[in-house]
Amino acid sequence: MARGKSPYQRLIAAVGRGAVIGLLSAPGSLLASTAAPPQAAVTPGAYVVRVDTTHLPTRIAFGSCSHQDEAQAILDLVLEYEPDLFVYLGDNIYGDSRVLDTLAAKYGRLEAKPEFQRLRSGTTLLATWDDHDYGENDAGRHYPLKDESKELFLDFWGEPPGTERRASPGIYTSYLFEEDGKRLQVIVLDTRTFRDDLIRNDRVAPHKNDYRPNPSPDSTLLGDQQWAWLEEQLLVNADVRIIASSIQFGHEYNGWESWTNVPHERERLLELIRKTGADGVLFISGDVHWGEISMLEADGLYPIYDVTSSGLTETWPTTEPNRNRVGDIVREVNFGLIEIHWKAVDPVLILQLIDGLGSVRNTVRLRLSEIRGPE
Repeated sequence: MARGKSPYQRLIAAVGRGAVIGLLSAPGSLLASTAAPPQAAVTPGAYVVRVDTTHLPTRIAFGSCSHQDEAQAILDLVLEYEPDLFVYLGDNIYGDSRVLDTLAAKYGRLEAKPEFQRLRSGTTLLATWDDHDYGENDAGRHYPLKDESKELFLDFWGEPPGTERRASPGIYTSYLFEEDGKRLQVIVLDTRTFRDDLIRNDRVAPHKNDYRPNPSPDSTLLGDQQWAWLEEQLLVNADVRIIASSIQFGHEYNGWESWTNVPHERERLLELIRKTGADGVLFISGDVHWGEISMLEADGLYPIYDVTSSGLTETWPTTEPNRNRVGDIVREVNFGLIEIHWKAVDPVLILQLIDGLGSVRNTVRLRLSEIRGPE
């Protein structure tokens, strides 16, 4: 794989961690500017770069769990919806190896797929990783090749040389789009590089499947550096904030990997949203090999929605109960779509899950005012 010299460089032009990115008319074409965002309320030292744009995204598609050896016709279906962005949420390949050449070859097999090439040419791609493209099932900070795997990941997804994302630990980053006074922020988390080991199921009810919640307040999912950065991001002015997490955030504990296994970290993020006064927060997630929309209710906050889309090629024989679920579960291959009608006085957001046959399987309609705190 000729890393750094392929068309991947057209996908995104992230000028650094915390970068603000704007789409131009041509897919994948971006223009950078270092002018500070007007009225951006950020803490001292925050890394913020503004990119002027004439096109505010109205359709954000996303998905996860795409095996490099499987046909991915669903990517052509994604293009029929003409998304402004497509966010890969992890398990973008099933690498699962401590041999870097094996990981690189699997990225190469994804890159060679005509349907992936069409998606890459037809829209702008953003990405985070989950365990299988990180390199090892359920791995966290102790995975010994995380630095080398990071370089493969950033090369494949077109991260330019010399950016802060390349220089700092992990792969977290953010993007801000602006037009006519409206702002969309996409915050991309890294749930692998800094995460402590999970606690195995002790087979004591109500614990189930692989993991039980970790009661230790010293355990972390994001790590101190990413937490500090995330607080800066939530202080940036934005109307809608989409937080991309490879693992589920808003669902009920089910024993698989998710934020519910580190419950004090999930509460920390909810408290950070309260503290910063961040409005318009939505989560998108993957990992579990089924699709669902969850709504988490927390004291002192508007409802927090989490749209889980999984997988683009992978499914799972069983699903788990989820009292936070809104609407139907999707057991077949699927992708997610968030459509934002910016021009309404109170903008409308439509959250959808769409299966591999093009059927819309779940829809939630919101007014922006429903996911904002009191004025």
